[in-house]
Amino acid sequence: MNRINYPDRVKLASMPTPIVRLNHWSRELGVDLYVKHDDRTGSDLSGNKVRKLEFHFAEAQARGCDVVVTCGGVQSNHARATAIAARQLGLDAVLILRSRTTPPGGEPVDGNLFLDRLVGARVVWVTPDEYRSREAVYERLDAELRLAGRTPYLMPEGGSDEVGAWGYIAAVEEIAAQESEMGVRFDAIVHAVGSGGTTAGLVLGTKLAGVGAEVRGFAVCDDTAYFVSRVMSIVERTVDRYQLRIPFSSNELRIDDRYKGVGYALSRPEEISLIKSAARTDGIILDPVYTGKAFFGMVDLIRADRLSFGRRVLFVHTGGIFGLLAATSDVVPSLA
Repeated sequence: MNRINYPDRVKLASMPTPIVRLNHWSRELGVDLYVKHDDRTGSDLSGNKVRKLEFHFAEAQARGCDVVVTCGGVQSNHARATAIAARQLGLDAVLILRSRTTPPGGEPVDGNLFLDRLVGARVVWVTPDEYRSREAVYERLDAELRLAGRTPYLMPEGGSDEVGAWGYIAAVEEIAAQESEMGVRFDAIVHAVGSGGTTAGLVLGTKLAGVGAEVRGFAVCDDTAYFVSRVMSIVERTVDRYQLRIPFSSNELRIDDRYKGVGYALSRPEEISLIKSAARTDGIILDPVYTGKAFFGMVDLIRADRLSFGRRVLFVHTGGIFGLLAATSDVVPSLA
């Protein structure tokens, strides 16, 4: 492996996260299927977002910031992790959350939102239209906080930028070390794509760590063209800012948008059925927003062509259990 020079980071996640073979699904699909348990990066900080936050909060501390501002949906795993990590590090958090109700902010206080409230994060509710123009909301809050004598750190959706990308560059180096320990080599690394930062880190990480696996992503919203553009933007900014001498082309990105279903955070019966099946076979707890859709797409494609991902596949479990607990009305009817 190449030596990777990382920017500063703070310790937040429990790492390395384990890699475990899924025996039932390996037999079912005729491949060796493993899961990288990034749902075990912590309890309150469970999920993939905390890897990115280690680098974001190091930058926030270096700038002398005392409040972090970020955004997401009402059940955003990233917003919840940011709010909790901020409190642990002695900072305040302001969360711009996209509301599903009229007027905004009428959602039940459960799942991730409950934890946001529990740690005292300030929630700024916006409509879907306002969220699409959220840079204006960021600017307004930045000015308001600075007028009040605060020093804000503005973090993008999902922590997905050239700073957050380092979280999954580091994850790939971790995977490479685990491959050596386990005596295996993965042909594909599969994950859900929601804001592009995890994908950018994974593809950069395979280059920097000398890992030969193909990175395969499943979009949970938007489409392939959108995510190719977004991921390439993050990759290019990371390469430029940190002077990484690695070649990369958009033609190398493999992002499938056929399994996003009826929309972001909306589930089809077949997706819920697979979530139940994964839990009752290999004991894997998937969520309906991210991992359930990605796992569903992976399983469907492997069933159609057994070696479409190679003989040994690694599924990155990016968490989402608190969002699952907020979606019981969708899941409970299938539990008989």
